[in-house]
Amino acid sequence: MQIVSKVREPLVTGGKTYKDITEDVCRPVEGSPSMGWFAGMALSLCLLLAGGAFLGEMLWSGIGRWGLNKTVQWAWDITNFVWWVGIGHAGTLISAVLLLFRQKWRTSINRAAEAMTIFAVICAAIWPVVHMGRPWIGGIWALPLPNTYGSLWVNFNSPLLWDVFAISTYFSVSLVFWFIGLVPDFATIRDRAIKPIPRLIYGALSMGFNGSAKTWMHYEAVSLILAGLSTPLVLSVHTIVSMDFATSVIPGWHTTIFPPYFVAGAIFSGFAMVLTLMLVTRKLYKLEDYITMEHIEMMSLVVTITGSVVGIAYITEFVIAWYSGVEYEQYAFVNRMTGQYWWAYWSMMGCNVISPQVFYFKKLRTSIPFIFFISIVVNIGMWFERFVIIVTSLHRDFLPSSWVYFTPTIYDVMCYVFTFGLFFTLFLAFAKYFPVVNMAEVKSVLKSSDTKVYKSRRTISNEVVPEADRVPVDL
Repeated sequence: MQIVSKVREPLVTGGKTYKDITEDVCRPVEGSPSMGWFAGMALSLCLLLAGGAFLGEMLWSGIGRWGLNKTVQWAWDITNFVWWVGIGHAGTLISAVLLLFRQKWRTSINRAAEAMTIFAVICAAIWPVVHMGRPWIGGIWALPLPNTYGSLWVNFNSPLLWDVFAISTYFSVSLVFWFIGLVPDFATIRDRAIKPIPRLIYGALSMGFNGSAKTWMHYEAVSLILAGLSTPLVLSVHTIVSMDFATSVIPGWHTTIFPPYFVAGAIFSGFAMVLTLMLVTRKLYKLEDYITMEHIEMMSLVVTITGSVVGIAYITEFVIAWYSGVEYEQYAFVNRMTGQYWWAYWSMMGCNVISPQVFYFKKLRTSIPFIFFISIVVNIGMWFERFVIIVTSLHRDFLPSSWVYFTPTIYDVMCYVFTFGLFFTLFLAFAKYFPVVNMAEVKSVLKSSDTKVYKSRRTISNEVVPEADRVPVDL
């Protein structure tokens, strides 16, 4: 009897050798930037400078330039803050959680996902700092530091202060994890460097990594420790961000479902942004043999699952509001669907709940242009989700005389554009000077991904396999 089965597609295609991996990954770092890279950097710098001009003028004039008012005191600022923090979640999930679960498909995408996390958190941190109005003394307002302002002290009961500690911890651990993962690749580039300045820079960054068995043992031990430290942060950071709203008594916010709801939404938007960036990077740097359809398909399935969880959370919110019997809570959710911001609510539902379900069809989740389109649609929908939660809950106060309609100003829009310019400028600089794919980890899965090995690995299935690929099994 012959027992055969198909197995997972190889993670590295094209019959690559160890030398091929080193050459392919180091080529963008050691060579001159392509025209596509220059075009992307020029566009990013234009966004950065244009947004920076409006941001600088707003800091000079005051945050009254934003469209905030006495009823809607949070709007685009906190919406964009939560959105950027959410995008930063996928990097930690891919690098830490999937490492602990020994998921090998993470190896080609974890480096860029971790970088995306760092840059997204930097963009997120801009919003609370700017919202202080006087960011030059913001450290005293946000941190428990001794000062000469009398009894000025932070409120440890405020979830906004919890945000400061949670996000700073998340950023610190993610930065160290990202850098430690880069060390072996820095050593490879150091050893290949011909010019003295690159050799000096990458030599300093590699921290004396020599590739010995003892060095690798220490490297893997530190990676596991950092992965263990990072894993709780995947849950804690966005849980604490959700408490900015859940600990209040405002209808639409006062609910216990927010922590898991926000965490699922963060992973959802984070994986969508990873797809957006990796599809472009894959094409720009010709990395199709390393970021394969297997990686893209797995990420698409994660987007589908987390999108379904978010959809269940939307429904649960309405059930809780109905079951509570509180008329104000019920009105808040009915107003979201049918009120002045109905267009934002239904855009959110269409982008976040309906659009990811198309990935159940293999033909669609293996179409690169379609996946790229859906990944952008998802992140648009996740921005609308935060906008709906924040603005629709605030614009209808308990006093009808305080009811307003929030309209953003050009300063709201351009400050948001500034963060996009900053994010893509940092990511493009990273893609040029640092290896985008983790060479060391990709090499570790090369043997199990080799096409010859793949053809000979067969287990139980009813499929018809060519005679040349069959392996007899004695039972």
